[in-house]
Formats: sequence, C-alpha cells, structure tokens
Amino acid sequence: MTLALPDIRAVRPGPIAPRSALAKLAAALLITLPLILSVDALSALTALVLSIPLLLWCGLSAREFWLRTAVLWIAAPLSAVTIALYGQASGAVLFDWFVVHATEGSLTLALATGLRVLAIGLPAVALFATVDPTDLADGLAQRLRLPARFVIGALAGMRMLGLLAEDWRSLALARRARGVADQGRLRRGIGMAFALFVLAVRRGSSLATAMEARGFGAHDLPPRTWARAAPWTRADTVLVALGALIPAIAITVAVAGGTWHLILGPS
Repeated sequence: MTLALPDIRAVRPGPIAPRSALAKLAAALLITLPLILSVDALSALTALVLSIPLLLWCGLSAREFWLRTAVLWIAAPLSAVTIALYGQASGAVLFDWFVVHATEGSLTLALATGLRVLAIGLPAVALFATVDPTDLADGLAQRLRLPARFVIGALAGMRMLGLLAEDWRSLALARRARGVADQGRLRRGIGMAFALFVLAVRRGSSLATAMEARGFGAHDLPPRTWARAAPWTRADTVLVALGALIPAIAITVAVAGGTWHLILGPS
C-alpha cells in the first residue's frame, strides 16, 4: 500500500521551513487566536504588516504562495462587501435601497473584517505549508505527551486523505472503461461517492489490522520508542516568541489608538 506524502517540491529552504512542526503550530495559534477577540481595522492591519517577514521566510515560491492563499484573497473582499452592504447600520447613511444599505459604520466594519481574514489566514497557511505530518505527530507525542495511539491513528488518517483524489480518478477511469460514465452526471457522482466511501472503509480496516499487528494498539508499558527524535531548538523558541509578539504589538497599537473593542465585552 502506497501512502501519499506531502508535496513540498515548491518549498525552498528558508529560516522557518526547517523549524519544528510544533513550533509552527504554536506560532500560528498565537498569531490567530488573539485577533479574533476584536474586529477593528487597526489591529488587523498592524498584525498583517508584522506578519510579512514570516510570509517571506516560510520558503514558499511566489506561485505556490498565491495558489495556497487564493481562497483567502477571494474570501476577504467577498466578506467585506457582504458586511458593507448588509451589516449593522451605524453612522451616516451613504447608500440605501431595499435591504441593501451602506453606512459609515458598516464600511468600517467591512474593512476590519476583510483585513482580519487576511491577518488570520495568511500566516496560518504559510506556516502550515511546510509542516510535515510525521514531524507534527512526533512533536505532539514526544513534546506535549499526547497519547501515542491517538497521535499515530490521526497521522495514519492524514496520510490516507491524500489517496482520495487518486481513488476518485481511478474510479472515474474504471467506470468510463466499462461504458457507465457518459450519462447522468448526478447519478454518476452519487455512485462514485458511495464507491469511494466503501473503498475508504475497506482501506481503513486493512490499515487498522496492519497497525494492530505491528503493535500500535499496545499500551505504553514499557514506554514507546520513536524512530525519529523531535528536537526543540533555540530557533523554535524564537519563532514562538515572534508568534506571540505580533498580536501583542497589534493589540497594543489598537488600544493606544482607541479602536480595540472586545467582541464579548460591553458594547
């Protein structure tokens, strides 16, 4: 059985690319979580500007970066337009027709929403682009001491996800060779989805049996050994510190500018 490996051919060596997968995960969480506490343009813009070095240091080529973040560049303006036209009205009315209205308050909220989508999404996508699932599993099990059976099972599931696209393509070619793939697009899609589900269940059962035979389901007594170590270096600590520094500066700037407002705080 061939397992799908992550495609890292477009990743060039960079200061962040060789860092620990756990450090990248921690940095992404530290950047994104504080930014969801408030919806204001100043903190989002500050965090986005401060995140530019991280985006450049991740080692992604320009083409790979735009391909991976294309959804964000589409979602950000769409969410901003939606908030601008249908958001809560406040301030002077600039445009009003039926249920569509644009006010100073809705435009301000739309700008903050669009910037926040980019400020939260871009660093997370760039940091996770160079994360190897096996390295992440090693870090979670060896550094955070998560249950080995849970971590290994999740890793096996992630590896299997890469096979779904190839399975779908193989099913389509097989059905076309049998002459049953030229009519009824909806019916064909439902049939292929069911066949893919059955194939995934069978592969999962075979994988579970193979893992059980190799002792992956055994208790951690004696302690489990690992083929690869999960080291933590000074550079990993620096990356996590940068991940904490970016939102700290953004929140400080927003508070100083008077735009910070907790979502769950008093209105």
